Amino acid sequence: MAQAEWTSIETPQNIKLIVADMDGTLLDADSQIPAGFWPMLDKLDQRGITFVPASGRQYQTLRTMFARSLQPMSFIAENGNIVALDGQVIETHTVGRDLIEHVIGIIDTAAASGNYDLGLVICGLSAAYVQRTDEPFIAECSKYYAKIEQVNDLHDVLNYADEKFLKLAILDFGDAEAMAKKLLPSIVAPYEYVPSGKHWVDIMNASVNKGDGVATLQRALGVSASETAVFGDYLNDAPMFAHAKFSFAMANAHPQVREAAAYIAPANTDEGVLRVIDRLIG
Repeated sequence: MAQAEWTSIETPQNIKLIVADMDGTLLDADSQIPAGFWPMLDKLDQRGITFVPASGRQYQTLRTMFARSLQPMSFIAENGNIVALDGQVIETHTVGRDLIEHVIGIIDTAAASGNYDLGLVICGLSAAYVQRTDEPFIAECSKYYAKIEQVNDLHDVLNYADEKFLKLAILDFGDAEAMAKKLLPSIVAPYEYVPSGKHWVDIMNASVNKGDGVATLQRALGVSASETAVFGDYLNDAPMFAHAKFSFAMANAHPQVREAAAYIAPANTDEGVLRVIDRLIG
């Protein structure tokens, strides 16, 4: 696809739905929501435009981060495995316990080899379950998971009969994408692995992604792709682009994401999302 610069868009556009990834997209270099976001959100609310954060982060984390909003917000969380509309969860997707047991085995074997520094997060609807307790691991997980439950053995989580398991997340303190190619070839349909950052890989239902979350919200809101704008920077964001006329890859985006987008936006460190939205809505 031939990308155009964001400044080439005629303004204003009839936008009703805006969906933005978080890390590397909306958030600044310190992984914080830019101060200018809040007055922009008020402006969008006044115009009847729905803004939706779309993230691999936990639903509880997103609710905490956006608690300042005066109106109930919609979210695409856990890379599309949870979709919430106006503060109410309307869709969830899960993975099987057989997959969880298989991946625990992969991580245990890799850790025993001494060649990898990995940690597994079992992402449930109620909490994120972890076995590693060292400070670097917990600190990194806490950026994305507000509700973490530490267990002595991740196998014990398989006995939580009432829990819904949404996805698995592997933290690699090295190169997560390279690790996944070596360790995860056994992850096949109906599941897949998706790099969601330099140090993170998600394993989830292959039929679910952030793009499906966008489509779910479009149906619920009665919004078309021509009335939708989406923003992203990493591989797990690319599926959203098929559901929006206005698809933006950040200037700092992964090369494949830049190739898939219709437009290039300024980098997250340059408040790219806010600047483009300003132009879109006039």
